[in-house]
Amino acid sequence: MESQSMIAHQDLDAIMGTTTRIPRLLSAKGFPEWKYRIEKYIKMKDFNIWRSILRGPIRITSTLEHGTVIDKQIENYTDDDFERVEEQDKALATLTMSLSSEIAQGFREYTSEKALWEALIEVYEGNEDMKQRRQHMLRQKFNMFNYVLGETLENQLQRFITLTTEMSSACVMVTRSEINKKLLNSLPKSWDMNVSMIKKTKYLNHLSLSETMAIIKACDLDDKQREINHVNSYSSANLGIQNNNTAFSSFTTH
Repeated sequence: MESQSMIAHQDLDAIMGTTTRIPRLLSAKGFPEWKYRIEKYIKMKDFNIWRSILRGPIRITSTLEHGTVIDKQIENYTDDDFERVEEQDKALATLTMSLSSEIAQGFREYTSEKALWEALIEVYEGNEDMKQRRQHMLRQKFNMFNYVLGETLENQLQRFITLTTEMSSACVMVTRSEINKKLLNSLPKSWDMNVSMIKKTKYLNHLSLSETMAIIKACDLDDKQREINHVNSYSSANLGIQNNNTAFSSFTTH
């Protein structure tokens, strides 16, 4: 069981990345998260590599006496020229190594870092029509978001975080008030009193999603603590009755 958990954790690290492991793109579905993480990873490792991806390859040239510009022969490269080439090669290698072998095979025609990056975006994010369709789909998912019978509060909150993250990546604009109200209104009916209290006492248009979730979790902890107190109070009362009955029985026996 422990080895299975370790393998699952390693697989997650391979996808999400760590400070020492590059995030991996394994499927089209994971592209938005990969795009976000690969940018952060590359900037952390070497911002010049990220700049090279956005800028594209630089032509290394020489200028002849009469002003004609030609490509410089490699034997005439300076140390600075070699550094530029090395930076560009690193950028292309970094992007390529972040792709699964199945995905990388479909992009081998792209020999520059900028061309590869733009091709990935075009394939997985699509044109403007596809982007608008995705935005519409996510907006519908947001409008229909609700509690699923039997799920835990933690699972519901995680689903909502995933959805709002996808919406942000797809540039779906939603106000803080809309997000907070949608989450509160989607909680189970047993939360009606807490939801009413939160709406009356908090400025929903000022709260971030994380702040709203913290309030919800605090309410959940309070409710659980009251349940524990109720159970303990009930148990103590029953114990007191049992002790009185035992004492009375002992008294009448004697």
